[in-house]
Formats: sequence, C-alpha cells, structure tokens
Amino acid sequence: MLNIKPLRTEWVTLLASLYLLIGLNVFLWEHLEQVVPPGLPGLWLTLAFAVLMLFAFNLILTLIAFRYVLKPLLVLLFVSGAAVAYFMNRYGVLIDAGMFANIAETNVAEVRDLLSLKFGLYMLGLGVLPSVLLWRAPVVYRPWQRELFGKLVVTAACVVGLGSVGLANYQGLSSLFRNHHELRLMLTPSNIVGASMAYVSERVVTSARPFAHYGEDAARTPDWQHHQRKSLTVLVVGESARADHFGVLGYNRDTTPRLAAEQGLLAFSDVHSCGTETAVSVPCMFSGMPRKAYDARIAKNREGLLDILKRAGLDVQWRDNQSGCKGTCDRVQFINMSKLKDPQFCGEGECHDEILLQGLGELIDHLDKDTVLVLHQMGSHGPDYFKRYPKADQRFAPVCQSNALDQCSQAQIINGYDNTLAYTDRVLASLIDTLRSRQDKVDTAMIYLSDHGESLGEYNLFLHGTPYAIAPEQQKHVPLLAWFSDSYQQDFGVDTGCLAKLNDAPLSQDNLFHSMLGLLQVHTQVYERSLDLFASCRPWLTARR
Repeated sequence: MLNIKPLRTEWVTLLASLYLLIGLNVFLWEHLEQVVPPGLPGLWLTLAFAVLMLFAFNLILTLIAFRYVLKPLLVLLFVSGAAVAYFMNRYGVLIDAGMFANIAETNVAEVRDLLSLKFGLYMLGLGVLPSVLLWRAPVVYRPWQRELFGKLVVTAACVVGLGSVGLANYQGLSSLFRNHHELRLMLTPSNIVGASMAYVSERVVTSARPFAHYGEDAARTPDWQHHQRKSLTVLVVGESARADHFGVLGYNRDTTPRLAAEQGLLAFSDVHSCGTETAVSVPCMFSGMPRKAYDARIAKNREGLLDILKRAGLDVQWRDNQSGCKGTCDRVQFINMSKLKDPQFCGEGECHDEILLQGLGELIDHLDKDTVLVLHQMGSHGPDYFKRYPKADQRFAPVCQSNALDQCSQAQIINGYDNTLAYTDRVLASLIDTLRSRQDKVDTAMIYLSDHGESLGEYNLFLHGTPYAIAPEQQKHVPLLAWFSDSYQQDFGVDTGCLAKLNDAPLSQDNLFHSMLGLLQVHTQVYERSLDLFASCRPWLTARR
C-alpha cells in the first residue's frame, strides 16, 4: 500500500506542472530541437522556453487549486493529455478546433481503427497511473486566509518568473513564437483546453443564431425547357485522396488503370481543398463561402448548395459510407449505406465503397425526377488503409497491416494507401460504366472531388488535419475528375473539349458550389460566374444569364 506524505497545494501544482510539461510533451520537445539554433544557443533557448512554460502552467494551476476542484481537473488533464500525446507522437497530428471537431464528430468505426495496444499502454502509463497516485496523495488545505496568502505568493513568484525569463530571452523567444505558430498546438494540455473551448464556443454561437435561408431566389433557367429527358448528376465526395498518387494525374504508379481507360474522363491536376479535415472541407465546399472567408458558425446555421438545388426543383439524395455529411445534407434525403450491412460489401463493422452503388441501376431505370445524388466515400481514410479495400483488390504489396504507422516502413504505408486509390479507381469506373449504360434513358454525369489529402510520413506527419496554414501540400492537393454522357453534354451545354484544355488551371473547392449551380442551370443571385469551372466552356448558355 502506498504511503504518500501529505502535500500542500503549492507542491501539488508544481509537481503536476512538471509532469504535464515533461511527461506529455515529448512530441513538442522533439520538434523544438529541430527548430531552435544548433549548439549552446539552441539549448539555452529550449531551457528558457521550458522554464517559461513551467511558470505559466504553475500559475494557472495555482489559480484553480481549490478543494474538490484540483484533483478532478488534474485527472482530466492527465487522461486527455495521455490520449493526445499518443496521437501526436504516433501520427504527428496537431490539436486545434478543427481536430477537436473531428474527435467530437467521429463514429465508432473510425475510433476503433485508431485503438491499439500501444494506445492502451499510453493511457495506462501516462494517464491512469499518475491519476491514481494523485488521487491517493493527501493534500493539505489550510484555512482560507493562509491558502489565499499562499496563492498570492506563488502567483507573484510566477509572474516575476515569467517576466524575468521573457525579458532575458526576449529576442530568441519572440522570434520562436513569431515564426513557429505550431508550437501552441503542440503544447499539452493547453492545446486541449484551447481547442475544446474554441469548439464549444463555436457551437454555442451557432445554436444562438437564427437559421438563415440562402439563395431563396433559386430557380431553374429556361434552358431546362429544351431537355429531352430526365437527368442524374452524381457528385462523389472522396476521402483522404491526394492528387499526386492518382495515375491519371501523373503519378508514376498506375493506381487508376480503369479510369484511364474511360473515354471522355476529365482530370484536373491543380486543385486544392478548403481544409485538411472532413469537418472543415465538406461544409466549406457546400457552403458558398470561399476558403479565406469561410466561417463554420455561418455554414452550420445557413442553407447550402444542396438546399438551393432542392429549392430549384431538383431531387437531392445523400448516400453516406462514412461519418455523416457534417450538416450539409440535413434537409435532404440521407441514406446511411453502411447501416445496410450487406454481406457482399460489409464486414468487421464497416462497408467498402461499392455499397454506395447498390441499386444505382434500378434508381436510374425508374428515375422520374431530375436528380442530384451525392456519394460520400470511406475512400482512403487512415490509418487502417488495409481495411478500405477487399483483399482481392490488393495490387501493391507488402502493406502495413496495423494502425501503428510509425512501426511500418514508408513503402508498406504507401502500398496500402495506393491500394485504396486502386479500389476507388474500380468504384468510380464502375459508376461511370453504369451511367454510360443508361445514357439512352437518362442524361448522366459524374463529378469526383476529394475532401482533403493525406500525409504518408513526409515531414514525420501521418494522416491529415494539420492546421491549413502550416499543412504540407500532400494534405491540400486533391483530385478532381468529371465525366459526362453525350446527351448530358448536349442538354447541359458542356463542351468537354474546351474543359480538357483547363486540366492544369488552378482550381479549388471554392469552385464546387458555383460550378454545380452553373452546370445544373440554376439561376440565383448568390451564383458567381467567375468561380464556375464550366462557365467559359458553355458560352451559348451563360450568355442568356
């Protein structure tokens, strides 16, 4: 049985600050070693940074060191900090409001993919054991007058310490903080507190705002009167697909042989995402706001692209094989395909993306309304890339068979990831083949756009979700593909020859909202022709607008 001597609150806060700083911030110290100057100046700057953070941690903990508050709060910080330390050390992720949203809005399958024995050991060693020691340690709380005096003394000492260290090392520290904004997202547990507060604040502000209508004047243009048949426009929202690993976009490995063989396929090579995580990119691309002006609080409380298309008289359906549409499809028909549990495509708690095509031929054969169908893929979601495709579809080997990517070679990781893209190639090609086979009955089209890219070990980063300002190109450069049936080209005024010449044009997810409105011949004041990818290639239609 542990025999722990009683501790005064000043010692508890100091020891807790030391543990938080040293035990939960290995990733931060490793990164700091890379960005500070070499030799003695860098060592001195690192020491100054550490002392500065120690004073800051101790100051904050001292201000909240009250009976019935201190221990529960520290336990929460230890446990959550252990989890964050695991993901930062293993995948190189940074913790901001967007990453916190990913955590809060994920599903069981995604959580299960991230669990491992090492995660359990992290939680036990860095979270549970320190919490048990803390909980069993008797803490001496003196009469409130003396306790208050003690807090004032410690607070004054911390403030003096902060000022002294800051002034003595002002030039080096100010340069460090100015040039390396990522440090605040690495410092645990302040990153957890900041991210959670930003996330909750965003939700509170959003819930307090009245819901706003958008594009209320939306209506189909007179061009629709010339259509000879019903139409089906399929928008595929990919997951974690990076453009530089698509064969049709120049990758040196043939990950997309079937798409390359599809006659009339358009592939755009210079496209960038709105965010580096689904919780940002998906709402952003459907919101009508450009990335630089995107406000998640507005997007969550305002109609978007799908609402406008529905208002214009189009039937809109969202089929999902992932963690939902992040609010973008709340007012249209939503079908969670992963819940169908079809044994042909589903197993081990998730479904492969072919489930999204189930019954598509019948849908087209009985189509009685002009329809927009959105397919949200599981795609290349990591870290368990090997689960994203059927075993029979594995083309590249050996592959990483674990979610512990740092324990696999980069070649194994890339092989597994490329297999997910090869499977996406098969799914998209099958979709196009189905659309082509029904083009005599229905005008058919497909547009594919991934939500964000993926890091595969470059710069010691894995997965995605790095803050956009410092995210590598691999997390932002995404593929955009399109295919249109002959009758669709005629009825919707799509000049594919003209579009093919734009394959290297700089584009982004900012273009999706306005391109879909323009393509589907929907007139509204919120449409911006300059952001419509198709506008310059259908002058005979846009001239009427």
